[in-house]
Amino acid sequence: MADRRTRSMKNSNLSRTAVNRASMIALQLQGESSKLLELYRQKESFPADATDGRLVLVPPSSSQLDTRDKLWRLHSALLQTQSLLERAITKEEEELGGGIKGEYENQRKTVKGRLSFLLLTTGNLLKAVDGAASLTPSLEGLELDGPATLFQLKLWLLQVFSEVHHWSKAAVTTLQELLTNAADERSSTTRVRSTRSARR
Repeated sequence: MADRRTRSMKNSNLSRTAVNRASMIALQLQGESSKLLELYRQKESFPADATDGRLVLVPPSSSQLDTRDKLWRLHSALLQTQSLLERAITKEEEELGGGIKGEYENQRKTVKGRLSFLLLTTGNLLKAVDGAASLTPSLEGLELDGPATLFQLKLWLLQVFSEVHHWSKAAVTTLQELLTNAADERSSTTRVRSTRSARR
């Protein structure tokens, strides 16, 4: 178990630069999805606590997960979130009409693009850890159709935007944790080398 926990960036092709870049993209998405939520709530007059429960289904997080499992969990969640967001945008335009493009629509487009970029980046990180062929996370059980009534649809859209925000924050946390672990390992390796040099 200890070996599994300590398998990390040092033992893979995962670079700190790539993880840091992904972390910065996740931070941007967090800010942009927060703004999208705010714009949507204002547009539909929803209170801040209108959503409840998660739409994305992934195994619970655990400190026992190694780098590969943490990245797989995050990538799986982001893939589901992207599928939900794409379906939500299509459904909103079908049911509620495109209308004049304004700040909300532009923000929604920005979030969609940033999420796609983050998904691509985490996919590359996962490949670096797991080899050329990575498992494709399953979308089975994910509710993509959306509800039937207009009010339920609007509430579902709010839930989808909340998922994007939730998983952008989770991405920041996971990626920062990987960076911290790598820094701890590097300083530990440096200490061991220094001790060996001193003994000589």
